[in-house]
Amino acid sequence: MDLFSALFAHTTPVARTFFSGNLCTAAQFSGSGHLHLLKSGSLTLSRVGTPDITLHEPTLLFFPRGRAHRITGAADCGADLVCATVDMGGETGNPIGEGLPDMILLPQAAHPALAPICELLLSEGFAEQDGRQTAIDRLFEYLLILIVRHVVAGGLVGSGVLAGLADPRLAKALTAMHENPGRTWSLDDLAEIAGMSRTRFVAHFRKVVGRTPIEYLTRWRMTYARQLLAKGKPVKSVALQVGYESAAAFSRVFSRVTGEAPRHLKPAADRSD
Repeated sequence: MDLFSALFAHTTPVARTFFSGNLCTAAQFSGSGHLHLLKSGSLTLSRVGTPDITLHEPTLLFFPRGRAHRITGAADCGADLVCATVDMGGETGNPIGEGLPDMILLPQAAHPALAPICELLLSEGFAEQDGRQTAIDRLFEYLLILIVRHVVAGGLVGSGVLAGLADPRLAKALTAMHENPGRTWSLDDLAEIAGMSRTRFVAHFRKVVGRTPIEYLTRWRMTYARQLLAKGKPVKSVALQVGYESAAAFSRVFSRVTGEAPRHLKPAADRSD
């Protein structure tokens, strides 16, 4: 059973590099996800309400949901790093973005599997070659898979979809929903897949994931629907693909969950207009 394939197939991340070089002053960040890759030098991380952290070795620093923070390069040598904004593939109902910790700090020395991909990201970030942004986007997609693997395997989150995927029983039900969002799932179906009684399954799912199974399924369907609509698929077709017999019923749920009507969501190619 592949826990992540269907999940990542419908939540495509994008990383946009905005700085690469030596930072010797302070920079403040908030409002979106951010990724910082320290190559060399010394970097101090500051956040309200927590002690400062000073980094002296190559380190990955990732804020999936844009928690406010400040980074400052050392006065004597600065910090060589690459910084990028991160869009996890849609702000509403994105299970990966919701499931990750507020901050992830991974020194490369302690996590050797990250070293090759981080080196490639740093190389692209410091270079000015054709196709640079596309390369960074693709590399970040792979890096995010490594981060999610680390979070799930290490049990680093206590709730949310990634905590659910770390639970062998719930993982079966979650993966079934991810792979086939258009199926008319019942609680009995999902409980059977998890190998639990219906009552125990519902209670355990809500405790670990933070939502009832049907609430989670609805939000997952809307995440998938958002991606289909962004590709220009008609509302009626999308409704059928995510398990709704009528476009009207789908539109009501989509509007309630995302805060916007599906007909108002522009295809990705038109969003720069």
